[in-house]
Amino acid sequence: MAKRILFRKHVAIPQDHGSWVFLLSPLLIGIFASGTFAPASLNLVIAAMTAFMLRQPATTLIKIYSGRRSRDDLSAARFWFLAYAVVALIALLGLILNGFGDLLFLAAPGMVIFAWHLWLVGKREERRQINVEIIATGVLSLAAPAAYWVGVGGYDPAGWWLWGLVWFQSAASIVYAYLRLEQREQAQGPERSEMWRMGWRAALYTSFNLAAVLTLGLINVLPSLLFLPYLLQWLETMWGITHPAAGWKPTRIGIRQLIVSTLWTVLFIATWSA
Repeated sequence: MAKRILFRKHVAIPQDHGSWVFLLSPLLIGIFASGTFAPASLNLVIAAMTAFMLRQPATTLIKIYSGRRSRDDLSAARFWFLAYAVVALIALLGLILNGFGDLLFLAAPGMVIFAWHLWLVGKREERRQINVEIIATGVLSLAAPAAYWVGVGGYDPAGWWLWGLVWFQSAASIVYAYLRLEQREQAQGPERSEMWRMGWRAALYTSFNLAAVLTLGLINVLPSLLFLPYLLQWLETMWGITHPAAGWKPTRIGIRQLIVSTLWTVLFIATWSA
């Protein structure tokens, strides 16, 4: 009986599966960019993962207390909220004991965005908040410099480059995902002029990212081949604008996005050290 009450997947694990890449990608990039998986890196990964997973039971609790969901999930939500919180605190203590207590300042913006999200949930306004999601991915992207600094053993300005580069890609990915979801609501493919009207923001984001990284690579501020993952994302966006996802299921859109983001991460890791 206790197992049936507490171990509920929809309470314990985030259901928006595509969001995982916005945390895992920065973590992997930071770790590989540093070239080291230090003992404290494990503490960081655990802290980041549990803090991310904490959002699901916290959201469930807010929905229950605001009358949006049955109280049947209350015990499970409380259990998983406390479990994730305890594990996260233990992992953070490990970081502090390893001399990385300064990284805790990176958690401050995360707490603000987390509170903002829960406030929106309480008001039933958390859906289709593209700007909130873009800001939230900026917070998740802080995992890149955090993992990098732990790996190299201390502060290095290159960590901020990783943060900006990852965040800009994530922002473009979110804008593109919203475009694809908007396209699927079309009864049939729109005219070419309408395609570009709908996709201008996605095109702007990916074009800016590609141009900026290419320019910084040419003047030797960034690795010269780092533009390649951004070129991949730009090509996918241009294809998506001209090939609307009319009638596509969200799952199909999500899987394609996941594949592109995974390839982007692999290319970034490969070209950062090239």
